[in-house]
Amino acid sequence: MIDLNVSRRALLQAGGAFAALGLAGCATTAQPVVAPVKAEPIVLPSAESEMYGARPEEQFPLPAVPYQKVPARFRRQWVDNTTGERPGTLVVDTANHFLYLTYENGKAMRYGVGLGRAGFEWSGRGVIQYKRKWPRWTPPDEMVARRPDLKPYSIANGGMDPGLKNPLGARALYIFKDGVDTIYRIHGSPEWWTIGKSVSSGCVRMLNQDVIDLHDRVPNRTEILVIGATMAEP
Repeated sequence: MIDLNVSRRALLQAGGAFAALGLAGCATTAQPVVAPVKAEPIVLPSAESEMYGARPEEQFPLPAVPYQKVPARFRRQWVDNTTGERPGTLVVDTANHFLYLTYENGKAMRYGVGLGRAGFEWSGRGVIQYKRKWPRWTPPDEMVARRPDLKPYSIANGGMDPGLKNPLGARALYIFKDGVDTIYRIHGSPEWWTIGKSVSSGCVRMLNQDVIDLHDRVPNRTEILVIGATMAEP
């Protein structure tokens, strides 16, 4: 197995890498295209208490996740790759609330995700155009028109500052298709009880500790497939 810190540095040096916790839409900026690199396995922590423990080193220190209350199948784990996709591909299985990162030798890293209404509105193939640590959240003008209380976070006002209350959480991965922003994101969330469930709104949300792990594993331009058909569960 490959050392965790070495692998993370390698991925970050190679180029690093839907929408809010309760709301869709984000500010985007053009980023240089970075060639994808093959995902490398990273050793999982030996205990889930370490995997989902507090992250005091983060820009905004994260509390521990009460992982015992999250169904075991939705916790981060190595599984057989049932997606049929080549190594280095992200697959969002909306029917089963799983996100896979595929590896060689028929294996995959699987994470549980929460989905909202917007999470079922887009499917197909795209790429992770770029990623952000502790991103700003900017609701689109159409949303602000419906929700005047969001005006302080409008595009004109520069969006919401990053932090523990920001709907995008600790990390966000921005999905593009044919060079166009889909407005859908994979993002963090402190609401651990929504993982594995469909809630009123939002796109693809992950536990903050899981989205940090995913962010460190995949580079920009990683291919992503979002599907709705049920896949065989390992």
